[in-house]
Amino acid sequence: MERYLEVNNISKSFPGVKALSNISFRAESGTVTALLGENGAGKSTLLKVLSGVLKPEEGTVVISGKEVQVQDTHAAFEAGISIIYQERQLIPMMSVAENIFLDDAPSKNGFVDRRTLRAETQKLLDKFELPFGPDELVGRLPVAYQQMVEIMKAYRRDADIIAFDEPTAPLTEKEIKILFAIIEELKQQGKVILYVSHRMNEIFQITDRIVVFKDGQMVTVVNTADTTEAELIKAMVGRDIGDTYNKLDRNTEIGDVVLEVKGLTNDVITDVSFELRKGEVLGFAGLVGAGRTETMRAIFGADKITSGEILINGKPVKMSSPKAAIASRIALCPEDRKEQGLILKQTIRSNISMPVLSKIAKGPMLSRRKEKALADEAVEKYDIRTPSIEKIAGELSGGNQQKVILGRWTSSLIDVDVLILDEPTKGIDVGAKSEIYQTICDLAKQGKGIILISSELTEVINLSDRVIVMHNGRVTGTMTRDEATEENVLALAMQD
Repeated sequence: MERYLEVNNISKSFPGVKALSNISFRAESGTVTALLGENGAGKSTLLKVLSGVLKPEEGTVVISGKEVQVQDTHAAFEAGISIIYQERQLIPMMSVAENIFLDDAPSKNGFVDRRTLRAETQKLLDKFELPFGPDELVGRLPVAYQQMVEIMKAYRRDADIIAFDEPTAPLTEKEIKILFAIIEELKQQGKVILYVSHRMNEIFQITDRIVVFKDGQMVTVVNTADTTEAELIKAMVGRDIGDTYNKLDRNTEIGDVVLEVKGLTNDVITDVSFELRKGEVLGFAGLVGAGRTETMRAIFGADKITSGEILINGKPVKMSSPKAAIASRIALCPEDRKEQGLILKQTIRSNISMPVLSKIAKGPMLSRRKEKALADEAVEKYDIRTPSIEKIAGELSGGNQQKVILGRWTSSLIDVDVLILDEPTKGIDVGAKSEIYQTICDLAKQGKGIILISSELTEVINLSDRVIVMHNGRVTGTMTRDEATEENVLALAMQD
């Protein structure tokens, strides 16, 4: 019997928000169905309903003609549903093997069969062409490799219905190619595949049908071959956003050197040197493990430096901690918003005001009026989808969490000379991306030095004035925007 998934009139509400309203569609065996929409449109909420994390107020889920009651995650697993979430569900202090086989590790005589566990994990690592072993602690892996572990967990379960929620957000081209080969294999096996992504090139490359969401409602369902990117964007955002990069109002006044890095070295990076000028957008490109994020963490005082020098406006500074970096007028929007960017149990208001508490204090007390004004400013500026600034940050969609971090470091009370943006558009929809791109240009026009890291090569190339390429913890080359083609950047990124 052909497998298929049907959702019929699914509705789900949160206080002040109708997250899903009468969502109905069908996904067939051997096809990839895209769920497309802006942040907060309801895509991830629907996946949480399918996985048993959330219970809908109305509607049914039908699998191959049989209505199923997905009361919890175990029921979803029993029904053959596996979800790869945008926010990873891993235990950092456990090994790769233990994470992959967490729910049903192989056993022998009542004990975990370690030999079989390692052997089965190694087979998966070989299939996914990953350069680490079964015993590696997940928490020590780069974010991209953690994501691949999450994908291997779902693949290993051999579910009939597999949903991917922004799976490529932290991945580079090499890992994406491996993932797409796996998805093609799953299609050939007759799996039902749901795919959430804001990357339009991916949607057209691997999907067969597209379900477009807007504000918790289903706008349209189309065959991928019968539509265009412009039509999809208009359905998602309600307007034509045009050519994103060509219409940017860029900065043309590049000033003096604001940040100079000389011979920066630690356990991961070696002899990294570069200059950043006022008003410049300096892009960093490279494959997973290249050392881009580690370089920025060292500059920001989050990781130790064994040798090297950092100068701000020509004066040497010692980055002993993030607090020291902030005092030196450097800010960092980190790659991993869940672990490093937000306090997930705090409100939007608290997360945004965190770096400027001294500026909004009234004597020994905080000025709630100023704090509220600051949070309201960020919500309006980045169109953060929330019923209130008192909403807990961990309850927001991934893209809206990213907007909170951006709102924090670009508020009217923050005055920095250097702003480091590590994957600032990860998980953010196309409409919001264009707004963030212009914000980056606006900050550069204010004379701030911007460092941009992105796993999307087109983003780095088109936004940056210069591009620095790294490989294995070293700088392998620097190019202007005109010189930085994808071929040139990849050649340096893979240089031995």
